[in-house]
Amino acid sequence: MTVADPAASGQAGLPDLASRALRGSVVAASDEFFAERDHLIKPDAPAHQARTFGPKGQLYDGWETRRRHLPDGSLPAPGAHDWAVIRLGAPCVVRDVVVDTAFFTGNHPQSCSVQACAMPGYPGIADLASADWEEIVPRSPVAGDREHVFPVAGARRRTHVRLNIFPDGGVARLRVHGEVVPDPALVTGLTVDLAAVELGADIVECSDRFFSAPRNTISPGLPAVMGEGWETRRRRGEGNDWLIVRLAAAGVVRLAEIDTLHYKGNAPGAASLSGIDARVAPLADPDAWFGLLPRTRLQPDTAHRFLVDGTAATHVRLDIFPDGGVARLRLFGSLTADGLADLQRRWQETR
Repeated sequence: MTVADPAASGQAGLPDLASRALRGSVVAASDEFFAERDHLIKPDAPAHQARTFGPKGQLYDGWETRRRHLPDGSLPAPGAHDWAVIRLGAPCVVRDVVVDTAFFTGNHPQSCSVQACAMPGYPGIADLASADWEEIVPRSPVAGDREHVFPVAGARRRTHVRLNIFPDGGVARLRVHGEVVPDPALVTGLTVDLAAVELGADIVECSDRFFSAPRNTISPGLPAVMGEGWETRRRRGEGNDWLIVRLAAAGVVRLAEIDTLHYKGNAPGAASLSGIDARVAPLADPDAWFGLLPRTRLQPDTAHRFLVDGTAATHVRLDIFPDGGVARLRLFGSLTADGLADLQRRWQETR
């Protein structure tokens, strides 16, 4: 499986916080008779094979509910509809929602809306029933076999979204692009992965994304297959490939892990790490970057761990020589006082 590049649709450059790859979860749905609710948040693009039938009909790579008919065969009341509740992989400010009806043509919803809420801890479906749900996408028409992008205004923090479809039908994927707002209480005084996307880190620049998305390197967990890492095309000229990670906040890296899991004949030959404090110098200033890890040989299919005598940084650059694939990049360290203050301020501003 190749994880779809979030920059391909919707809010370019922002992570999909509903994605299963970022630990999103469909916690409840009104119905999933024809196709399971969990398909909604699969990270890969929808697929379809015509004339593949199961006991309930054509198989769809999406979520599909039964037809809403009343016992007498008439149509339901105008307000009747199906819904699904998704727990986001991290608290975030939602910037857009993508409702994709790929391959659903005569069985797509007539319209949809999206609501969102913020609840602390780990609420169950009974708790969410009494949440303060706010509409972030008003009821809007939906066409079949089409990707619908809905911008979202506002700067409130969200933890869950509810997709409403009217009155019933099938949706292939739901994407929720947003800016992560981590809880500062969970990182205060601790050693954490400063490059973790679920803490608000992200990839801001990279040299190549030909085979797979660079954001995969900072996603949770381990990749199941090679396509869930970052792999560049084969270089035929000078230079090398690289990516730049914006850390969750200003911090000091003490331990770096460069994992080439699954990359056997296509791992980089070597790698290096450098850092910069973008609060005092722009990323484009080559003299402002300082070394964290010198150019070091890498092995295929191996988790490499290196002690780093770090300096405060806001961004870290990974260079791979000359090209190849990296499964995961972890940068363990602690926030600076200023970095922690930035997270605390952001948490308060998004209440």
